Amino acid sequence: MQRVTISLDDELLGELDRFAAARGYAGRSEAVRDLVRSGLQQLEPDADGDRECVAALVYAFDHQARELAARLTSRFHQHHDLTLATLHAHLGHDSCLEVALLRGPAGAVREFGEHVSAERGVLYGRLVTLPVQVTTERHTHGAGRAHSHEHTKIGKGV
Repeated sequence: MQRVTISLDDELLGELDRFAAARGYAGRSEAVRDLVRSGLQQLEPDADGDRECVAALVYAFDHQARELAARLTSRFHQHHDLTLATLHAHLGHDSCLEVALLRGPAGAVREFGEHVSAERGVLYGRLVTLPVQVTTERHTHGAGRAHSHEHTKIGKGV
C-alpha cells in the first residue's frame, strides 16, 4: 500500500471527519479510499461506452421554465430505448423532482443524462451508474413451461 499526502482546507477536512464518523470508519484513510473508489466507479463507464449499465438519473427542475416539461418529455420519447421508468414528485409550487431509471450502453446513458441535466430550467442533475451483464436465459419457474427472458446481473466483476 502506498502512502499519499494531500492538503485539505479546514472546512473540507471537517466534512471528511463528519462523513467518516457518521459511517463508522475507524479513520480518515478508509473513508478517503471509499470516496475515491466511488468517484472512479462513476467515471468508469466512460472508458467503455458500449458496456451495458443501469443508472438512476436524479434531477430537479423548475416546472415553470418555458416549455421545459415538453422538452424533457420529448427527449425521453426520443430515447425510449434507454428509459425503464420515471418517478415524478412535486416539491412545491415551482419545483419538481424526477428519478429516471435507465439501461443501455454506458456511453449513450451518460450522454443522455448529461443532456437532460443541461436543459435550461434543470436546477440539479446527477447520474449514478452501475455496470451490468445482461444475459438471455431459458428456464422454468416452478412447474411452468420453459421460456426465455433477460437477466441483469449487477456487480463489480461484470
